[in-house]
Amino acid sequence: MSNQLLNSTETFQKIRRIAYQIYEQNFDESEVIIAGINGEGYHFAELLVVELKQISSLAIHIAKVSVDKQAQSQPDIKIESEVDTFRNKNVVLCDDVLNTGRTLAYSLRPFLSIPLKKIQVAVIVDRNHPMYPIAADYVGYSLSTTLNEHIQVILSDEAKTGVYLY
Repeated sequence: MSNQLLNSTETFQKIRRIAYQIYEQNFDESEVIIAGINGEGYHFAELLVVELKQISSLAIHIAKVSVDKQAQSQPDIKIESEVDTFRNKNVVLCDDVLNTGRTLAYSLRPFLSIPLKKIQVAVIVDRNHPMYPIAADYVGYSLSTTLNEHIQVILSDEAKTGVYLY
């Protein structure tokens, strides 16, 4: 049995608010890179790019971070963009749900070898179950759940867009 926590309208309102927060924190920059973790994290990044382009004059670039969210170790994480495009830039790493922080911790690894100005984290839902030292700079919805519960964010299917608790 699932409960819908956020409907489509509420989910897009959260994304728009996060876009404004990103702009407020980066208004003095000429460009920002939005890097989305494959799956719904990348869809979230795409939606943020659309919102940021509507509200700001920043040059916004998007990148995809490919990671296997189910694997226990992550030997091969890829950024599907040229490394030089990140040099001395602000990067916002996006994912749909921050649970334990494992996926985001692994996803940060390729960025650690690039000289960046700043790296920030944006998530739609923060479940507050930290097992890794990862905190989100931008959060759409924060809630505490039991370890047995599951949060699913759907952005890729227009008819089902929303946040669900299972």
